[in-house]
Amino acid sequence: MNCIFCKIISEAIPSDKVYEDERMIIIKDINPQTKIHLLMIPKSHYSNIVEMTEAQAVELGLCLKTIGEISNSLGLKEGFRLVSNKGTNGCQSVEHLHFHIMGGELLSERMG
Repeated sequence: MNCIFCKIISEAIPSDKVYEDERMIIIKDINPQTKIHLLMIPKSHYSNIVEMTEAQAVELGLCLKTIGEISNSLGLKEGFRLVSNKGTNGCQSVEHLHFHIMGGELLSERMG
């Protein structure tokens, strides 16, 4: 597979990892848009939220729950934003579902 996120998960490509469990990794974004900008990447490969199976949806739900549980330790006590892009118009740059976790400062009210 030629997926950059799969290579990061397998540690074939180095990353600045801040969290890992059996379902996901969380890494620092290499082009941060906010003071804290992380990527949550499920270990299961699927392109986007439209293409996931029911089992992957359950896993994703557990990943999102974990983000909430560890958010304070990630420096996001005052709040954060989760974003997942899908497709060309959504500016999805990697065809492996991932969520941007952004915070650490007051974010813009504009979403797009």
